[in-house]
Amino acid sequence: MSQSPDLKGSSFTLSVLHLSDNDVSKAVQFLQQKVSQAPTFFASAPVVINVSQVDGDINFIDLKLGVEEIGMIPVGVTGCQDKRLQNLASEAGFAVMTASKAPSQAPAKMEPTQIVRNPVRSGQQIYAKNSDLVILSHVSAGAEVIADGTIHIHGTLRGRAIAGASGSRDAKILCNDLQAELVSIAGNYWLSDQIEREYWGKKVLFGMTDDQLDFEILTI
Repeated sequence: MSQSPDLKGSSFTLSVLHLSDNDVSKAVQFLQQKVSQAPTFFASAPVVINVSQVDGDINFIDLKLGVEEIGMIPVGVTGCQDKRLQNLASEAGFAVMTASKAPSQAPAKMEPTQIVRNPVRSGQQIYAKNSDLVILSHVSAGAEVIADGTIHIHGTLRGRAIAGASGSRDAKILCNDLQAELVSIAGNYWLSDQIEREYWGKKVLFGMTDDQLDFEILTI
């Protein structure tokens, strides 16, 4: 028996670019810098543009083209202060989005913790779906470890660690030696240049507080 397509509501973790003014070239240059630092992470990544802090009109066409040229996918605009700005965004091909709290959903059933004993080499990607991930060795530069839950790295983290990939803000990242290219929890991320050098080489625990990524140095 054939089945018809179905349309259901869902929620996804998206990157949001917050504009401070209507200088489109500055915004595109900022994104280009981020993409060059972690090209694999940002390749074909969807991005929403928040314009709530912008006064005046925005050249949405140039903004859309600029985002596409650096390899990201502009999917929508949020924070429009009036109907005129909404119309300009729509005419440029953006979806006009309204931020709202999604209805609570039952969490996915967690699977047993996935344990990886070998080093994760450059170019490798490990994904622990609906589970925590434990790496008993190192994560090399250019490698990527992802989990819907928490990530524990017993060795050095030189690559990218992405916890809470399905949106869990309770996820954590723990590494024994911090030298990361990128750390991310529930779509909130820090690149290497956002982590102060005094914390490099330390045992660090990353988490979320008030929807902001934070971390602490562990002394044990």
